[in-house]
Amino acid sequence: MERTSGLKHDSVMLNEVLSLLQPAKGGLFLDCTVGGGGHARALLAAGAGRLLAIDRDAEALPVARETLGSWRARVELVHSDFRAFSSVLTARGIDTIDGGAIADLGFSSMQLEGECRGFSFRRDEPLDMRMDRSAGLPAAEMLKDVPEKELADVIYNYGGDRYARRIARAVVSSQSREPITSTSQLATLVRRAIPRHGWQKIDPATRTFQALRIWVNRELEGLEAFLAELCRRLHAGARIAILSFHSLEDRIVKRTFRELERTGKVSLRVLTKRPIRASAEEVARNPRARSAKLRAAERLA
Repeated sequence: MERTSGLKHDSVMLNEVLSLLQPAKGGLFLDCTVGGGGHARALLAAGAGRLLAIDRDAEALPVARETLGSWRARVELVHSDFRAFSSVLTARGIDTIDGGAIADLGFSSMQLEGECRGFSFRRDEPLDMRMDRSAGLPAAEMLKDVPEKELADVIYNYGGDRYARRIARAVVSSQSREPITSTSQLATLVRRAIPRHGWQKIDPATRTFQALRIWVNRELEGLEAFLAELCRRLHAGARIAILSFHSLEDRIVKRTFRELERTGKVSLRVLTKRPIRASAEEVARNPRARSAKLRAAERLA
C-alpha cells in the first residue's frame, strides 16, 4: 500500500506481476499506464535496469515522479496515451523492449477520489470523466447532443445495464430541459429511471457511470492494435503483463494474445491460459482488486 499526495492507492497483484515479468533479469521495462507508480516502483526495486513510464493522465505524473524518486536516474516519465507508446519509443531511438512491459487498464484511486474528476457519483462535482483533461470532451459536453439510441447502446454495451433504454430516454429528455453538468444530476436521473426491487447490491448508477467513462475515454478503441504492436516491439524473451478490470477489456486481451500465438504474426507464447485473479487476502485489503484479471505472454525468438 502506498500513500501519494494525500490519496491512498493500492497497486493490484504486485507479486503476481513481478513473478510474470521477472525484472531481476534487468533491461528496459515499459509501463504504459504508470499512474501512481506502484507497479513501476516494484519493478525497479526488483532489478529492472531502466524504466520508461507513460500515462495519459498528466496529473498522475507528478505523483509517479515522487513515488519513483529513489530511481530517478533510471526513469523517464512521459505524458502520452498508452496507444501512442510506439511513437514514444521511436522518438527515443528505441527499437525493442528487452525487459518487459505492463499496462494496467483500470482507473486509479487517485482519479476516482481526486477532486472535480467526475468519475464518482458519491460526490457532487462537474461531470468530466476524462482521464486526460487536456484532450477530448468532458462527459457533460458529449451528452448534450447524443441521440437516444446511441446513448442506450453505450450504456448497454459498456455497462451491461438492462434498463439502458429507460436511462437513455430519461437523460435525453432531461437534457432537453436543462443541461446535465454534475455527477449528482446524472446519478439522480439514473436512479429514478430504474425500477426499485428492494435491496440492491450496487448503486443503480454504477453501470451507467462505468459505461460513460469507457465512452468518454475511448477505452476499448484501438486496444487490440495496441496489444499487437506492443507484442511486436518486445525483444525475444521479454514479457508483457496486462491488467484489466471488466470483461470487455479482458475479452480483447485474451483474443489478441491467442490470435497472435495461433497465427504466428508475432512469435508469442501465452503464459496465462486462464486469467490470474487476486487472492482473497488482497481483495479483503483492496476491494478494487476483486474484478482484476491478469494475463501475460512472452515474445519468442
